[in-house]
Amino acid sequence: MSNASAKKKPKVVIIGAGFGGLWAARTLANQPIDVTVVDRNNYHTFLALLYQVAAAELDAEDIAYPVRSVFWKIPNVQFLLAHARRIDRQNHRIETDIVTLDYDYLIIGTGSVTSTFDIPGVAEHAYFLKTLEEAVALKNHIICCFEAASRETEADKRKALLTFVIVGGGATGVEYSGALAELISGPMVKDYPSIDFSEVTITLLEAAQSLVAPMPDNIRNYTVRQLSDMGVCVYLNKAVAEVTKEKVILKDGETILTNTVVWTAGVRGENLPADSDIPVGRDGRVSVRTSLQIVNDERIYVIGDLAAIQEDQRVLPMVAQVAIQSGVKAAQNIVHQIAGQAPEPFHYADRGSMIAIGRKAAGVAIGKRTFKAFIAWMMWLIIHLFNLIGFRNRVMVLTNWAWDYLLYERAVRFVFPSKMPSGSRVRSCADNAEGKR
Repeated sequence: MSNASAKKKPKVVIIGAGFGGLWAARTLANQPIDVTVVDRNNYHTFLALLYQVAAAELDAEDIAYPVRSVFWKIPNVQFLLAHARRIDRQNHRIETDIVTLDYDYLIIGTGSVTSTFDIPGVAEHAYFLKTLEEAVALKNHIICCFEAASRETEADKRKALLTFVIVGGGATGVEYSGALAELISGPMVKDYPSIDFSEVTITLLEAAQSLVAPMPDNIRNYTVRQLSDMGVCVYLNKAVAEVTKEKVILKDGETILTNTVVWTAGVRGENLPADSDIPVGRDGRVSVRTSLQIVNDERIYVIGDLAAIQEDQRVLPMVAQVAIQSGVKAAQNIVHQIAGQAPEPFHYADRGSMIAIGRKAAGVAIGKRTFKAFIAWMMWLIIHLFNLIGFRNRVMVLTNWAWDYLLYERAVRFVFPSKMPSGSRVRSCADNAEGKR
């Protein structure tokens, strides 16, 4: 093909290499289209298992996969490691931190970020669980708390070090609470024989009346019972008023002394649309048409967590299947537009929901059918393993799961220093004593 004809190919830019972005790019594979995928990271993160990195069950590399490897055999798709800062809709350009990209069609799939709901102290003192860096930082902090507690002589300070508060009773909060309970009751007991583990407290706070609200009643009730049996103190109708370095203050006036607050209470849309003068709702998500195009611009599609997709009098949840299916439909609609056809409406095929609580404990809802305990746990393991990208990742995750299941052992209880120059003589836990990160 000549250079002149190649230049006439429509240019499609996909911002975000999450599930939606990757599946959109795969749908455009081998089409007469030039596709560029832009992301600030050169890896895709399997977010469903992120909490296991923070609980020392999996290594960060086990749930990350190089984006460029995904497109090895797709010649019309290229990857750009860059941070998209603003979209110039008038000139059809994307301003990144290194280059400016032109586009004919654009798919925005930058996902969601943690929402603090403007509660004082959350941004400064809480730990989040949305990125690999945050998961590793949280794991480091948990281990460093036990290191500090093993030598702390003052009872109140030791108790605060051994009190872990998770805020938010959604899937992430529940799954991390269970994983943390198993980490502490298993490997940590053996690692720190000098600690009195009756002083350890894991508290899960939820502002609503139930945990995992989207799940059926029987699974919600099962989740509370299972966590309680694992030693997690579950408190419903408990809203946080403020977080400080040493405590959590609840709206009812109660105070919990702790050095660890894990914030999983909510998410909002990432900032790129708002920074580009694209209208967003209070939660930062973009209202889209049934075709997934934004209002007043047929060249721009929004998918995944960032899109407020209305269907059956509800906004679709921020889950991987919505991202995958909307990414595929957006790409298909771009192909239709290029061919001079009208975009088609998006219809979500709900494949159910699931949650893992701990060893041999999970809940699965598929249509009107629900599964609990061991069979649900096996379903959860198989489905998550199948959806991991990369053969190596599947092998490593399966190996670590088997090691944990058979030996009650967490293989990655390491404190890897971050934000520290190579060759530094500073202790890995020294940063922990100074503050949050």
